[in-house]
Amino acid sequence: MPAASPLSIESFMNYYSHHVFFCCNQREGGRVCCNDKGASALRDYAKQRVKELGLAGKGSARINQAGCLDRCEEGPCIVVYPEGVWYTYVDEHDIDEIIEEHLQHGRVVERLKL
Repeated sequence: MPAASPLSIESFMNYYSHHVFFCCNQREGGRVCCNDKGASALRDYAKQRVKELGLAGKGSARINQAGCLDRCEEGPCIVVYPEGVWYTYVDEHDIDEIIEEHLQHGRVVERLKL
């Protein structure tokens, strides 16, 4: 039986047009963390919006939960790949703007950029 061919980085990166990682870290002892600022709820909102807009799935965007991205003091924060753009946000309006401008139109939202 022939060995399975390994996936190349290129084929993996091309599976989705964008990966959006939401820091959903929960720190103990009152330390600043993204999850205390609504990160998990807004990640769920982003996932739903991307699906509603037909932007989810192969060839489109993937919304992911991440552990600590080590920028909680600046957060809540997300990072969008493959561009590697870091954003902060406050509410659903900010998430909608990132989805519309960055994911749909390829424009960085400067006012939310970290």
